[in-house]
Amino acid sequence: MKKLGLFFTMMVGAAFLLTTNVMAQGVTASATGSGTIVAPLAISKTTDMNFGNVAVGASGGTVVLSTAGARSVTGDVQLAATNTGTVSKAVFAVIGEGAYTYSITLPSVDYIITRSGESETMTINTFTSDPTPTGTLSDGTQTLNVGATLNVSGSQVAGVYTNATGFDVTVAYN
Repeated sequence: MKKLGLFFTMMVGAAFLLTTNVMAQGVTASATGSGTIVAPLAISKTTDMNFGNVAVGASGGTVVLSTAGARSVTGDVQLAATNTGTVSKAVFAVIGEGAYTYSITLPSVDYIITRSGESETMTINTFTSDPTPTGTLSDGTQTLNVGATLNVSGSQVAGVYTNATGFDVTVAYN
């Protein structure tokens, strides 16, 4: 009987070991990895900003250049009716992945322009854009128009004012 009990105990132990081994086995699942490379976002200037010919009186004022290229004035500033000079909003070409959106960052500080060969200055600020504050790349491209405000001091000295460094407009994918 002892032999039968020992045999039975060994069979139960073997069954337990087999069951433990089966339960200890792991199960595995797999996943794939992927990524998509999109066209890099690029911006290039097409047209420089120019406020055109402006006359100023003793108290000064501003010239507001819209994103459509229209000018308006405040204060003691006048626009020539016939000899306007070159008037143009800044225009940029934005190129990237079709149907993607992007954010637009305009200058947030005064942009200083200086009279050619001299030290007199004017400031350009309050930059605006169309589109704003984001654009959409229909077919991978979009035109970005930028306007701003030219601040003219009273009795501003006549001359051509510019800044060869330029101002920065930044775009980034959303």
